[in-house]
Amino acid sequence: MKLFAELYAQLDGTTRTARKVSALVDFFRACDPASGAWGVYFLSGRRLKRLVPVRFLQECCCRVARIDDWLFTECYSTVGDLAETMALLLPAAAHTSAGTLADWVTTRIEPLARQTPEERADSIAAAWNELAAQERFVFNKLVTGGLRVGVSQGLVMRALAEVAHVPTGTIAQRLMGAWEPTPVFFERLLSVDTVDDDPGRPYPFCLAHSLGDRVDDLGAIDDWVIEPKWDGIRAQLIRRDGPPVLWSRGEEPILERFPELSATARSLPVGTVLDGEVLGWNEAGIMPFASLQRRINRKTVGKKLLAEVPARYVVFDLLEWQGVDLRSQPLQERRRLLKEGLFSSGTWSGLQLAEQLCPSNWAECATLQADCRSRGVEGLMLKRADGEYGVGRPTGLWWKWKVQPMTCDAVLIYAQKGHGRRASLFTDYTFAVWKDGTLVPFAKAYSGLSDAEIREVDRFIRSHTQESFGPVRSVTPELVFELGFEGIQHSPRHKSGIAVRFPRMLRWRRDKRADQADSLETLRQLLAGVAR
Repeated sequence: MKLFAELYAQLDGTTRTARKVSALVDFFRACDPASGAWGVYFLSGRRLKRLVPVRFLQECCCRVARIDDWLFTECYSTVGDLAETMALLLPAAAHTSAGTLADWVTTRIEPLARQTPEERADSIAAAWNELAAQERFVFNKLVTGGLRVGVSQGLVMRALAEVAHVPTGTIAQRLMGAWEPTPVFFERLLSVDTVDDDPGRPYPFCLAHSLGDRVDDLGAIDDWVIEPKWDGIRAQLIRRDGPPVLWSRGEEPILERFPELSATARSLPVGTVLDGEVLGWNEAGIMPFASLQRRINRKTVGKKLLAEVPARYVVFDLLEWQGVDLRSQPLQERRRLLKEGLFSSGTWSGLQLAEQLCPSNWAECATLQADCRSRGVEGLMLKRADGEYGVGRPTGLWWKWKVQPMTCDAVLIYAQKGHGRRASLFTDYTFAVWKDGTLVPFAKAYSGLSDAEIREVDRFIRSHTQESFGPVRSVTPELVFELGFEGIQHSPRHKSGIAVRFPRMLRWRRDKRADQADSLETLRQLLAGVAR
């Protein structure tokens, strides 16, 4: 545990990439295989489920630290992080444990879920009494399921590749799909043998950078493959030896949620890996993402929902064909094989070859891009025709050129403190629009303002609070902000009857009074435009 806690502190204490990679390399070289596996598990963004309720931990801390509940609440409000608050309040450990990260996770932390409240309280108090301050902080993070490390998965892969002396792409592929944090997994992860023994493992996804408005900088338009940017679930469909698998970009097998694709997946030629997008698609065409969301979190889908939101898999890339990895081949060659190989024999039920757009110049391309929303897509994808299928988000290979967001002017009515470095500032806001002279909340946003603007808004909130509801403050409705969002749909769960997708603040409208903000009717008109 000490080794991992020291790593956490090093990663949290620097913004320099080289230092982070060096710290990761030192950890993976020094740790035992079991702890290395758990280290990869946590560093790659996976977390244990919350094993202990927050209130229970707070009561344990108050008991051990011998403080009143109100004092803990005040400290937590100031610090803003539960694990850090507890680590600061607890008395120094009587003695320190030499246990490894794997020892602590498997013998001390995971068993908490199976213990009685009395046993759990004793176990937590005993753990706190054996851990130094930084180790105790990490222990608290693990117990609450809130461990987030300031390092990207790309840097973790770089460090593992350096330790194993294999390409980063090999490490990336080994980390894809389902795996358990065991010593055997860690040893295979660092193995110099590049043969993959898991036929269902997906390839690392190639991702795009946002283009903005720099389309004229891309050179000749003939050097690019231009496709619609679909608004669905990115997924790889794999048909090798064994049953087919549909892997989401979140590395979750989702084929059972789309049974209409199962028969086709089983009939694909063995040795085929496709990249594409799962979409809701009925006789009228592409359905809004909100419709598809109804199916995302269901492991079994009833007949009614299957009929209401039929799914289709739109294929835009061929990563493996007849068992041969094609990722190093140019995109135009992969597209040729996709069309002439897989789709040459006819149609596949539930599968559709992605449309390729052919504007003659960038001006025509811009016209297509501006019209994307009316065709039910988010924008355009621009991909180098001679480009390979990269790992992660390589610069210059794929660009996403999204349509301009929908916007409205809304009034800030509620505020809540943020997390991490923003824990002492009010940064999470609720916005409302007008309906019959009353402000109706419809969106929450926390990004888009500069640090100076955040501090200014924070001062306004503190001096214009009307009421407090736990961590939430009701604010005098005076500040107006322009909000941008990617989508809008009906929502019976919201008081406004409307929900927006990915809202963020575009600018502070200092030139507008609250009574000049938009109305709910404005949002309904936007919704009507999308529906058309």
